[in-house]
This record gives sequence, structure tokens and C-alpha cells, in this order.
Amino acid sequence: MSFSAMDSARLQAGEREPTPGVATTGPGSDTDIGFRMLVDAIEDYAIFMLSPDGRVRTWNAGAAKIKGYAADEILGKHFSVFYSAEAVARGWPRYELEEAALHGRFEDEGWRVRKDGSTFWANVVITALRDASGTLKGYVKITRNLNERRRQTEALRQSEERFRLLLEGVEGYAIYMLDAEGTITSWNTGATQITGYRRDEVIGRHFSMFHPADDASSEGPDRVLRIAQAGGRYEEEGWRQRKDATLFWANVTTTAVYDETGQLRGYAKIMRDMSERKRLEELELANRRMSEFLAPLGHELRNPLAPVRNAIGILQKDPDIGPTAARCRDMIDRQITHLSRLVDDLLDIGRITSGKIELRLAPVDMRTIIERSIESSRFHTDAREQRIDVDLPAEPLTVKGDMTRLVQVVHNLLHNASKFSPPGTAIAIRATRQSRSALIEVRDQGRGMPEQALEAVFQLFVQEDRDTNPTDSGLGIGLTLCRSLVRMHGGAISASSAGPGHGSTFTIRLPLAEPALPVRPMSAISRRTSAAKRILVLDDNRDSADSLAMLLEINGHQARPLYTAEAALRMAPSFQPHLVFIDLAMPTMDGFAALRAFKAIPQMARTIFIAMTGYGQEDDRQRTAQAGFDLHLVKPLDVSQLGPIVDGAEPAVPFDAPWNDSDDAGPHDER
Repeated sequence: MSFSAMDSARLQAGEREPTPGVATTGPGSDTDIGFRMLVDAIEDYAIFMLSPDGRVRTWNAGAAKIKGYAADEILGKHFSVFYSAEAVARGWPRYELEEAALHGRFEDEGWRVRKDGSTFWANVVITALRDASGTLKGYVKITRNLNERRRQTEALRQSEERFRLLLEGVEGYAIYMLDAEGTITSWNTGATQITGYRRDEVIGRHFSMFHPADDASSEGPDRVLRIAQAGGRYEEEGWRQRKDATLFWANVTTTAVYDETGQLRGYAKIMRDMSERKRLEELELANRRMSEFLAPLGHELRNPLAPVRNAIGILQKDPDIGPTAARCRDMIDRQITHLSRLVDDLLDIGRITSGKIELRLAPVDMRTIIERSIESSRFHTDAREQRIDVDLPAEPLTVKGDMTRLVQVVHNLLHNASKFSPPGTAIAIRATRQSRSALIEVRDQGRGMPEQALEAVFQLFVQEDRDTNPTDSGLGIGLTLCRSLVRMHGGAISASSAGPGHGSTFTIRLPLAEPALPVRPMSAISRRTSAAKRILVLDDNRDSADSLAMLLEINGHQARPLYTAEAALRMAPSFQPHLVFIDLAMPTMDGFAALRAFKAIPQMARTIFIAMTGYGQEDDRQRTAQAGFDLHLVKPLDVSQLGPIVDGAEPAVPFDAPWNDSDDAGPHDER
């Protein structure tokens, strides 16, 4: 935009400048007068002209309405009257004109001051005006009152932040967001409690990380998203895996999230650990069946077994017993052994359902468990001329478990495989390491199972194919006992089969024990003792400022909570803080303006400045870094971060430097 020679002459003669942006044909032309009347009548924008040194030359109705000055009150005055004393002190009005002159245009948003001293949030555009020769003739300035928009934006931001803080603080529920591809984008406290994963360990990873790879009963992760997208919402229950490889029964709700245009933005997931509920449901069912079956049985079976076993022992010591009697003795011995095992299983089920069984946990090698289980199963497999093919890894598979109970589990699976497999066939047992779990597979060549039976076989007193094979012995408690003992070890057991006639495979998953850490002697451990620091906490939210300062005080530091930048700037030169925590969203002077003012104080040349905000995206972090902040922390602050941050700060000045407590502009000065 440039002035004509005629316009320049009119300026020199003291005539009123032409309306900015208006092409004129000469003084007083109809076009000039019409546009001037139009600009003068505008009330939503303050449109006025400045001389090259920043004095007001024109004034429209919008300027009078927004800023409160009548034309005769403001014409000839410097436009810096519209700025706060702090902004004038740091030369902001002059900076705006310099930038406009340098680049032709300058735009900014910030607080401006009305005639009555009140402030409003303004959008300001300053355009440099030059004549045909390029000589600067002044500026046109357009100001818009954005108070309402800022109020709405701030209300929305606070609402979003309160909602985010609410969700992040929820315990007992894992609440997290996925993008449209299923990648995790947010993570709350409840999710960490349930899964064991910290936020930085899951953000950016696909949510399928919680689905056990060999859990045939769980819905496929991709299928879950397709159903949620098609129906808006999908709820399921199934096994999920924690960070330490233990499994838990989860109720998971997946809700598709769309923007205002109907575009899929991602998914909201709410996951609850329902392991206790499922355990109680199973206990209730087991107890009901137990009361119906074990009431007349239980320990009473052990009473007659004892004398029979004693009698067999006597017969085994008789050297004169005949061959027929000896065969009968051995047959009774085998059957008593089998009956004793059934009674033990029944009593174990009773102990488990009543919560009276205890595990004696210790590091055990699953290879040893398998070897002992095979040895104890020889009695059954040799009798049916079956062989056991073993595939064990060379390295140990150490779990934290009860040796006796784990042998009992594997023995039951081998016995079950032998029982339902034809004589002369092979039973395979294999142990492998998968991520942080030990996997044990027992595979047979027996009758197999239909798909609907794969879960039912683990239910108490249920036997697959009992009606078509009534001669099969057993009470249907062995697999129930196996599942209960495996779950008590933090693992899971599952069955798979290609169908009737194609054999079965039972898979046990147990979490591997954490390797023992070497213990260093105390003399080798160096503990850093950090010096106390002087810290300013600047936040217009008083509770936030007070609580953070209190936490820092508890940790041995000298912290001062302040609620306005003006108060902090008054205290800073004498207090000489080592660190300043600054909330970015503050009225009158925001965190960025406060930082600039702090950095202008010579005594704070080595002070560390930390931005606090509810926003933590990469562009937010880049903005604070470019502004000169040393660190960017997202609210609510991770308390575990404060120690390293504060301890690592180099002293701005020696802590014992003189400080006048009377200069303290602390909380009592602002209430």
C-alpha cells in the first residue's frame, strides 16, 4: 500500500489522512468520502492511523467503542496508552512498529488497556504506509476485541483439562485412546495400575500388545475395531496380558470416535480387571456343585483307604503268597493308588474353592517339573505301551512356583493324554520360551474335541463325551484342578483341537521369574545429596501453586507460590531463584510474556525456567523451547520427575547469598 503525491502533500499540510486501503482520485472525491464514511461507521473494529512515531492521527466509531476514548481525547497521543505498563516497560509498542516497518505488516494477540484501565484480549494488525518513493508516512492499525472468543476458548480448554485430569486420575479403570489404526495415543493412571505399563511404554504402540498371542478365546484386535466402527460401540470379555506376562480377565468397551464431519478419529477404550468377579463366579458355581457332590464324600473316603493300603503292605511282605494272590494284591495296589489320587484331587478342589490352599513359592526350573511329571506318569503310559516324546530347551525356564503343585498339573495333563489316546501312540511334551513367559504344550493323538468343548472341559465335574463313552473313568475334576493351580501361579491354561479324531493340545503359560539382580556392597553405592534450592512457583491457580510449593518445601527447598507475573517479577531480583515454574495460561501476562520479563532481569541470568501446561503435543513443546524455556512439563506433574529436575539445577547464586525477606511478594501480598 502506498500514498500518492497528492496524499503526501495533504499529510504535510495537516489535512486528515485518507482512509487506509482506499484508492482516491483527489481530495474530497466521492470515492474518498464514501469509504471514509464507511470506515468511520464501523463499530466492531478499531481502525485508526498512526504517525511514523506512533501518535494517533485518525479515530473511528469502532475505536471509540472498543477502547473507550472519544476522538478529541486520543488524537495526537501516543498509541502506547493502549498497553499495560509492563508491556511499555519492555518496549513492546516500539517493537510492533519496528516489525511493521521492517516487514510491512505485523500481527499480534495480547492484552490491551481501555481508557478506564480495564483490559481486553485483542487481535492487532499494523500495516506500514509508504509513499511512492518508499518513505514511511505512518501506520494503519486495526484492533478487534476477542474477549468473548478467548473466554469461550479458555472455558473449553479448562473444561478439556479438567476432563483430562479427571480421566487420568481415575483408578480401577484403564481409560485410553486409540487412533484410527489402533495405536495408543493416551493413557491414564488406572491403565498403569491394571496393566503395569507406564505411559511412555505404551504410547505409539498397537493395543494388540495386551492380547495373548495364543488365547484362542479372545476376539482378534482388528475385528474388535471393525465391529466398533460398524456399530459405534463394542463390549467384550476375555483374557488380557499384563507387563509382567500374568493374565487377567478383562471387560473391555471400545467406542468409535468421530469428528464433526463424520470422519473416524479413533477409539475410546475402557478396560476393567474382572478377574476377581470371574473368580467369584467360578467359586460360586464350584461351591454349588461341590456341596451337591462332596457333602457325603470328602474325607470319608480316606478312612477306608487307610486300612486297605495297610493290608496291601502286609501282603507285600508275605514271602509265601501265591502267584494268583500276588497278582490280585498288585491289582488292588494300582486301584488304591488311583482312588487315592482322585480323593486328593477332590480335597484339593475343596481347598481351592474355599481359599485354604497355599502355595510354597520358590524359583523352579520347568524342565525339572516336566522330568518329574514324566517319571510319575510312567505307571500309566507303560501300562498302555505309550511313549512320551520330550522337547526341552537347553537353557533354564525359571518360574516362581510351587514345585509339588506344578508337578501335579503337568502329571494330570500327561495322565489325561494317556487316558484318551490309543495304546501304542506317542504323547509329545514341549517347553519353550515366548517373550516373558514359559510355554508348556502337551499334545496327544487321541480322540480330540469339538470346538464347543475346548472351554467346557475345564469346568468342574464336566467330562467330554461321557454319554458316548460311559466306560471312561474319572470325575471330571483333573482339568479344573489344573486350571485353578495354574491361575494361582499367575498363568493360564487352554485347550485346542482340530476336531474329533485329531488329538488335543493343552498349553500352559506361566510368567518367567525376574532374574535376580546382583547386590552391590553399600560402599559401592554413591548417594547424591543435593543442596536446597530457591524456587518460584508462578500459577494463577492458587491451589496448584500452593500444593507444588508445599511439595518442594517438604523436599527441603525454599519455595514461594505466586499467583501473578507482576508479583513474581517484583520478588525475583531479591529472591534470586534457582528455578521458576511458570504456568503458561495466565491472565494479563501469560507465561511467555512472563518469561521474557524474567530473562530481562540481570540477577536471573542462570535461572532455570520450567513451563507448566495442560498441553503436551510436540508443537506445544517446540513453542516453549523456542520461547526460551528450559523444560516443558505437562499437568498434572509427575511427582517422580521433580526430584531429578530440581536436584540437577545448578545454583543461580550461592544459596547463602543475602536475601531480604521484606521484599517477599508472597501469597500474603496478593490476597
